[in-house]
Amino acid sequence: MQHRFRLNTIASLFVAGSATLAPHVFAAEAADLANGQLMDTVVVSGSRIAHPSQEVPASIDVVDSARIQDGQIRVNASEALAAVPGLVVQNRQNFAQDLQISSRGFGARSAFGVRGVKLISDGIPASMPDGQGQAATFNLDTAERIEVLRGPFSAIYGNHSGGVIQLFSKDGQNPPSVELNVVGGSYGTNKVDLTAQGQAGGIGYVLDGSRFRTDGFRDHSAATREQAFGKITVKPTADSKLTIVANSLHQGNTQDPLGATWATFARDPRAGETDASDTQNPKLTLAERYNTRKSIDHQQIGATYEQSFGDDRLHVMVYGGNRDVIQYQAFSKFLQNQTINGVLTHSGGVVDFQREFYGIDTNWLHVNQLAGGKLSTTIGIDYGRSSDDRTGYENYIGNTFGVKGKLRRDEQNVVSSLDPYIQAEWQSGPWLLSAGLRYSKMKVAVDDHYLSNGNDSGSLEFSHTTPVLGLLYKLTPNVNVYASAARGFEAPTLNELFYSGTGGGFNYQLKPATSTNLEAGIKARIANNTHVNAAVFQIKTNDELVVDKSSGGRTSYRNAGKTLRQGMEVSLDSNLPYGFTTKVALTSLHAVYDQAFGSVREGSRLPGVPSANLFAELAWKDTLDRFGAALESVASNQVYAEDSNIEKPAPGYTVFNARFNAKQNVGNWRFKEFARLNNLFDKTYVGSVIVGDSNKRYYEAAPGRNWLLGVSAQYSF
Repeated sequence: MQHRFRLNTIASLFVAGSATLAPHVFAAEAADLANGQLMDTVVVSGSRIAHPSQEVPASIDVVDSARIQDGQIRVNASEALAAVPGLVVQNRQNFAQDLQISSRGFGARSAFGVRGVKLISDGIPASMPDGQGQAATFNLDTAERIEVLRGPFSAIYGNHSGGVIQLFSKDGQNPPSVELNVVGGSYGTNKVDLTAQGQAGGIGYVLDGSRFRTDGFRDHSAATREQAFGKITVKPTADSKLTIVANSLHQGNTQDPLGATWATFARDPRAGETDASDTQNPKLTLAERYNTRKSIDHQQIGATYEQSFGDDRLHVMVYGGNRDVIQYQAFSKFLQNQTINGVLTHSGGVVDFQREFYGIDTNWLHVNQLAGGKLSTTIGIDYGRSSDDRTGYENYIGNTFGVKGKLRRDEQNVVSSLDPYIQAEWQSGPWLLSAGLRYSKMKVAVDDHYLSNGNDSGSLEFSHTTPVLGLLYKLTPNVNVYASAARGFEAPTLNELFYSGTGGGFNYQLKPATSTNLEAGIKARIANNTHVNAAVFQIKTNDELVVDKSSGGRTSYRNAGKTLRQGMEVSLDSNLPYGFTTKVALTSLHAVYDQAFGSVREGSRLPGVPSANLFAELAWKDTLDRFGAALESVASNQVYAEDSNIEKPAPGYTVFNARFNAKQNVGNWRFKEFARLNNLFDKTYVGSVIVGDSNKRYYEAAPGRNWLLGVSAQYSF
């Protein structure tokens, strides 16, 4: 099987950092350690036990608060996660549909939101029980770090864990402080954020509120987002800790620019697709004609409690919330009454649902000695439930479009999951052995109240056992090697079950995808100021869930036999002399259909998945941390937009970004400023694709050259 690694203008990428690496890595003894050391980062993802990331038999990267917050507007997780290998995070320039996030190819086909990758914030799920999540609920203004887990150990988190992204917010601490951040930039973009944090009477608190607004790069892509966040931490006893976290997200009438055909993108990357049925001159775009938009109201609260009993520990997490969504899609009124086998094929161009959700996860950690080593065993159970009151309406009244018309769908959808799990870790000398087992069961129930087009009520149940095994060996104090394996499980999400592709409603024929996941890697520390991690992996999947048909906001799915993902990830972090640092994250991924189906040939590449992508950065700051600057580059290979690979793929690209930072301390005040210039050379490129769109409106343009300016003032009491 031929495997070619291609990147556009690969030589230019290493100008941003790689050229400085080779002499440093292979002649590390000449490094000046006085310029700073890289410390091992402690992580909890994967093992549920705090470990230096170098001692976890899995691919895991940590994005620290500096990368998340310094020189960023802190609206999209894509700003910080671009530096993580194996992860593709695309800002679609469409706040109505959220980010596209894929981990080693899992999640790339998602039409909106995040699926195939588990999202967690402060230990509380940001993904629903069916696996669908929204990265927009992450509060980046208060983030302390983000842990990103890929590969076999993701399976211990159950259904839809092609990868795990965990955000941890900071705890309140003394001295108390108040901070105001103001950012402005291209396309009418601006954001104001106010944060207060501190401790009072042994209670830590963090409060944050922000308002973001943009006119958008693409036509009809304006958005307003308001977020609020609160966190309270308290230690009832010396051996216990209670954390309460609440957050809310409001997006009112967020415009949806939709995708464009290749001809439209080539003519004007910012333009939307015109409505062929419009007889006016000039013709309106589909987005304008139907005023495609989405409103979201999301509130969530959760609490975690930990009690230590010596080395043993009890952990309890509970959460609950609600989410209201109304979305206006582009779908012609002339197709509203189409039928297949006498059944209406569309439930209307307006989606309206009110969701309530809650869950609990409790586990017990027991530590004892076994065979001359330390054995840590965690046993727990995870339960989640969501209930949607869902309606659909025509998106017109008479000849007025983009308004709520007649009722076309009315039902209640309930999804629940119940997952018991056990995980054990044995460590002795240079060896670390980790194993886990999780039994995932997901139930879906539909209660159809709109019976004029037939009764669509019914239920489904999916279940699977996912074993995980990993082994790590310390070759030297600075070099660890590891291998891991797992069986994965990916049930259809609620949104993937909505349409059957042959008319009518729910698709009761879909099956879950199962996978076998193998990985081997090395983690090395060179001269205390360079970390190098490398991993190779293979994933074989049966019954892969793929897009069957996608048109007018209505996407149906099918199972498609076998797929194969083989790849390599390399990351390098290094502190160089004279205040310079460099970071490189490189991914090569061969993701193909390993079995033909329909018109798709064996060997066709999975859509939405680049075969290679690269992040490289060269940064500098002075010894007093008053000034800083960085040049970064992001590159990606071409991306196919549909399964057959016949249509024009989104071409590969390389873009460069630059940022500048400054800090000043005056008494109790701390001031920060930054300037950021993205896409320095004004590259025109497709930033993301809509997989499988039947109208061939696959392409979503990325912005040209654009800028951001930000200032902040913090006062400590």
